[in-house]
Amino acid sequence: MSEVLNNIKTRRSVRNFKEEQLTGEQLDHIITAGLYAPSSCNNQYWQFTVVQGVEKLELLQSAISKAIGVTNYHRFYNAPTLIIVSTPREYELGAFDSSVALENIFLEAHELGIGSVWINQLIGNSDHPEVRKVLQLLKVPDNHVAWGSAALGFASVVVTNDRENKGVVVYA
Repeated sequence: MSEVLNNIKTRRSVRNFKEEQLTGEQLDHIITAGLYAPSSCNNQYWQFTVVQGVEKLELLQSAISKAIGVTNYHRFYNAPTLIIVSTPREYELGAFDSSVALENIFLEAHELGIGSVWINQLIGNSDHPEVRKVLQLLKVPDNHVAWGSAALGFASVVVTNDRENKGVVVYA
């Protein structure tokens, strides 16, 4: 099996992280992987916003909690790093391009022994007043919508690779 296919097949979502922060070199590799993702017509309209620090992450979690009406939302799973992928709202392919970039981020993180999980609660909530206020603080442009985020860190639990594939393949 190729190294790429092995990396794809063994990556799992991690939902419990240690406090230990990624190194600058690890973060650079992960961001580079995202930047080299394909995009429609190679537009690369995305912005990757790297959020680190408990105070900023808790501020964003609190705003999301209000936006989605969930008390005590803690769905960053205590990850020490969050990468928000956003594009200009008028860019109609932003969700697709952002998804491909996030997949590259997840795969490079896994290659480096770093856990990750997709965080999707910003989708549809970027313009909620509480959320937008925090996004402004985090330097996400006002004309951008967030399509997804990658919570990153070192797993504090053992993640098994015994997942069953439930996809369907049809040859026409």
